[in-house]
Amino acid sequence: MLVREVSDVSTANGSCEKNHGATWPEARQAAFDCARPLGAALVPLAEAIGSALALEVRARQDIPHYASSAMDGWAVSGSGPWALVERGTLVERGTRLFPGEASTIATGGVVPEGATSILRKESGMLAGDARGARNLLLIPEAKPGEVSPGRHIRPAGEEAAAGDVLIPAGTLLNPAHIALAAVAGHDEVAVQRKPLVAVVLTGSEVVTSGEPAPGQVRDTFGPQLGAVISRLGGVPSGQRRIGDSYEEWLAALGGAALGDTGSAAGAGSGQPADVIITTGGTGKSGTDHFRTVVEALGGRLLLDGIAMRPGHPAVLAALPDGRFIIGLPGNPLAAMVALITIGEPLLATLGNRQPPDTVIMTSGADFEPDSGRTRLVPCTFVHGLAIPASHTGPGMMRGLAWADGIMAVPPQGVGAGHAVQVMPLPWVQPPQFTDRPVTNEQRHAPWHA
Repeated sequence: MLVREVSDVSTANGSCEKNHGATWPEARQAAFDCARPLGAALVPLAEAIGSALALEVRARQDIPHYASSAMDGWAVSGSGPWALVERGTLVERGTRLFPGEASTIATGGVVPEGATSILRKESGMLAGDARGARNLLLIPEAKPGEVSPGRHIRPAGEEAAAGDVLIPAGTLLNPAHIALAAVAGHDEVAVQRKPLVAVVLTGSEVVTSGEPAPGQVRDTFGPQLGAVISRLGGVPSGQRRIGDSYEEWLAALGGAALGDTGSAAGAGSGQPADVIITTGGTGKSGTDHFRTVVEALGGRLLLDGIAMRPGHPAVLAALPDGRFIIGLPGNPLAAMVALITIGEPLLATLGNRQPPDTVIMTSGADFEPDSGRTRLVPCTFVHGLAIPASHTGPGMMRGLAWADGIMAVPPQGVGAGHAVQVMPLPWVQPPQFTDRPVTNEQRHAPWHA
């Protein structure tokens, strides 16, 4: 479990020094420790659903803020019978009833001063007198207590008094919370800001549609990374595609680091990203530019390779302005494993959250030792067992597509039937509904049965 005190809310870097070839547990902890939570942001109510409330929401006035009628009928003063006062007359005298008077009122209407109760429409009747005036009477069948003091009046402040705390800080806001904040008179709420994440997709050999020719590869990152970023607690902030030259890398990451709204950092968001994710270019050949570009931008490497497979060439860097760059390997499975390993804890810290804990499961297979390296193996969950998936090479996605989690097999290996750490995949959740067609019998079955 990653543990961190969250008291200083700022965008400054934490205390993470460069770590060459960190172990898998060290890398996750380092990614969690090297940042501090972002601050709060005021957002419109409709945009706050799903965010954590940073500042408590209080009632700005009594709720309801005036005494109102709970029924259609008449506001009455005293025990009756009552002389019916027309609305115009009531307005002229400052919406006040005197004893022995009544006025028509609808549900939710303001109760006039002097009214002692509301007589329901079903319990009263109007009768004229010789002078043409109309009087309100109780019907003979009216139940006792129909006009007892306070009957069918919703008093001001019945739900909350002005100043009451309605939603405490830290609440994960749902639609009902938003409605309550609106009732309380708020147009915006302060929420914990989620990190904006931009993506720089690299590789001149990458094609984005159709079947790739020999020497080309189909883009696997562009269609999926935005959804994965959202699942990990970030906000996708645009993508930018570049080739393999140093100049393209420097322009892309330099623009993103400086908050250029035409770059990946600002695309669609109007503000620079907090985290930049790159794909490929993290090796150490002459065509891999991640490290040289970070150095040129005045940044520093926090993690330079991780003792795991796949995903060993993953890199984490910090720029001078406090933003972070996650360098993912170019192979699809290796990249996804690396993103979950270091991206998940980093985004959790920036969003002032704890990352999901790994779970302990029983291994469904034997794994031999692999000195110094943690093996990360996509797996399915079957009756409490973690069963390794097939087709799990670094460049393969078939195994991960059907997996429930990723086993973290330690360097010493693990035997079938023994405990192993597992990271549940961020997009795997218990089913909430079914897409199967509904039969007529199911459609007409009692829902409360």
